[in-house]
This record gives sequence, C-alpha cells and structure tokens, in this order.
Amino acid sequence: MFNTIKKFEKVILKEIPSYYKRYLYEKIDFSSSLIGIVGARGVGKTTLLLQYTKELKQTYDPYKSLYFSYDYPTNIDIKLYELADEFSKIGGKFLIIDEIHKYKNFALDLKAIYDFYPKLKVIFTGSCASSIYNSQADLSRRVVLYNMSGLSYREFLELSLDISLPSYSLEDILKNSIEIVDLISELIKPLEYFENYLQFGYYPFYFRDKNQYLRQLNAVINMTIDMDLVSLGLVKVSFTHKLKKLLNIICESEPFELNITKISANIGVSRNTLYSYLNHLEKSALLNIVADNKKGVTALSKPQKLYPNNTNIFYTMRSEPKIGTIRETFFVNQLKENHEVTTSNKGDFTIDNRYIFEVGGKNKSFKQIKDLNNSYLVIDDDSTEHPKKIPLWLFGFLY
Repeated sequence: MFNTIKKFEKVILKEIPSYYKRYLYEKIDFSSSLIGIVGARGVGKTTLLLQYTKELKQTYDPYKSLYFSYDYPTNIDIKLYELADEFSKIGGKFLIIDEIHKYKNFALDLKAIYDFYPKLKVIFTGSCASSIYNSQADLSRRVVLYNMSGLSYREFLELSLDISLPSYSLEDILKNSIEIVDLISELIKPLEYFENYLQFGYYPFYFRDKNQYLRQLNAVINMTIDMDLVSLGLVKVSFTHKLKKLLNIICESEPFELNITKISANIGVSRNTLYSYLNHLEKSALLNIVADNKKGVTALSKPQKLYPNNTNIFYTMRSEPKIGTIRETFFVNQLKENHEVTTSNKGDFTIDNRYIFEVGGKNKSFKQIKDLNNSYLVIDDDSTEHPKKIPLWLFGFLY
C-alpha cells in the first residue's frame, strides 16, 4: 500500500509550484496535532497541502511525512485509521490527507487517531466546515479549523504581475487610506486589473487555463452541489436542481428585492427548507448571507441581503450583472474573511457592529450616512483625497 502511495506522492510533488504561497499558509500553526483546512472547491487547498508536504520533506526525513488523497477512486476504500496505524508503525510523524470529506467515516477515524496516536500530526482538507462540526464524533474540541478563501485582489495582482504587495488591516485602511493608495499607486495602476479580477480572478485555477475559466467555474458549482452536498447527506440527489435554481434566482435579483416567500414558492419548497438550502450554499462557499445583528438562520426572517459568494459566480450565471450589485458582492466577499458583515439601517453595511459603509460609484455622496459616527463611503474609483471616501479596490488588500 505505501509503495503505491509514495509513487503517486513523488509524481504529484514534482508538479506543485512552491514559489508562491497563499495568505493562509503563514497563518496556520502547524504545531497543532490535528488541523483542518476547509473552503470551496478550487481555492487552492490541495496546493497548500502539497507545499507543506514538500517543505516537510526538505526539513525532515522524507519518509516521516505522507500525502494521501481521497479524491481518487482507487483510494476511497483505504481505511484512514488503518493507514495512520501502519504509517505510525514505520515511524511516520506527519499524515497529510486531502479531500477527507469523501471518506465516509472520517470523523470517527480522526477522533481515534487523535486519541491513540498523539505523536502523529494530521492535517487535512475538506470542502465544507459544517461536515466537520456536524460529524458523528466530537471533533470540534480536537481540530484546529482554518477557512481558506479564494484569491484577494492583492493576491491576484501578485500572481499576475509577479510582484510582492502588502496587506492592510481594516483599521489601517480606515485611518490611512489616502497614504496607502499613494504607496500602492507607485507600484501599480490600481484599476488596471480590477475588472479582470471581478470576472475571472477569485479562483487560482484561472492561471492554469484562462480561456476555460468560466467553464471550469461552472463545473465547480455543479460538483459542489451534485457531489459534495449530496455526499455529506445535506441534500438529496433529486433536489439538487432546486439549489441551482435558487442560486440562479439570487444572481438575477437585486439584493434588496429578494423576497423569501416568493423565492420559496418559485422553487417549490417550504420556507424552512429554503432556509436550509441557503445555509448549505453559504457553508459550501457559493453564497454570502448578510443578515441583521441576529445570528443564525432565524436572522433570514429579518431584513437581509443575499449575494453569490464572489463576483466570478455572477459572471458565470449572468452575462451582464448590474454594477451596483457587483460592487457590493466584492465588498462583502473581501470583508467577510476576517470581519462580521451585517445590514445597516442607513448605510449599506455595518462591519463588526462598529463601522458603517455606503458602497457606490465615484459620484456617490454622503447623503445617506451624513452625521453618523464611524461612517465611510466606498467608491468605485482609483483614488480619493477625502479620508472618509475609500476606493473600493483597496478592500481587496485586506488579506
């Protein structure tokens, strides 16, 4: 068994690029015993695992680490616990498992490995965080979970131009936006690649085959619904078309026009079932729900907005999405990585229950948020000389 796995590992490691590491790589505490990386299909989880495996083999005895993927039909019958047991017996220290959600009993096996092989470090990827926390075994107390998003605008620029660009905290941007814009503008033209990013730049596989990008993204959407949500037992095969229809309706609607009652009637499900579908789409990184200050699915009964997870999905579902909705989708997507995004009574969004933002074109005024503390305009322009008018693209430098 190990000879076959090692041969495959050797071949795939030769193909993996190691020169560029995504933002999450530096955030992970690899000293933890059990690490999970979750995120949408295509955001680069496998590449991160392989880069880590490559680094391990350069640091330790190559036989101390093992990369294994359940993404291949020939591997699906290999029992995870038995693999860990055999690997531990030959001195293995680092077990790296890809696409773990495709293995039926992963939760029970991970719990057993954690309990009985404390010296064996395990890092794994999965496509849905809820599959970890809703599993049969209590993994939430054992696993350190990281969520991996798609490329930020900053990362897209780094890969496109082969340069290094800094990231900034939200507080940095709010306090020093004019100075930051000046610094970045010395290196690049901020809007030169922004439209490309909005259409094609969120998923790293764009750089492998640019001409087939939207077709591949459409395949990612279909596989997420048809395979991942079904295999996790969240949706029946006979109802997957309803989730696709729901996602299409959201892409065709203005966020403020969405009516839960009308949508549930349109796709032929109850309101409670619709709430579950929306939750599944959000957990699988196809949708972003922006609710009021209440938490959870019950917040959907209050004023809220629904967006595709990222702007690229819009361009896959619609040929000419409205620019106002594209702006808001980008803003929500980039802020949700590290912040809580909710609706606002006067502006478009409240961030961390503290800052209020109104998003619009370069001629947008302060009318809707005037006299509000901690309020800012987010404008679709390359730069501004007003400290409370911040270019939209700059929020693509948050990670």
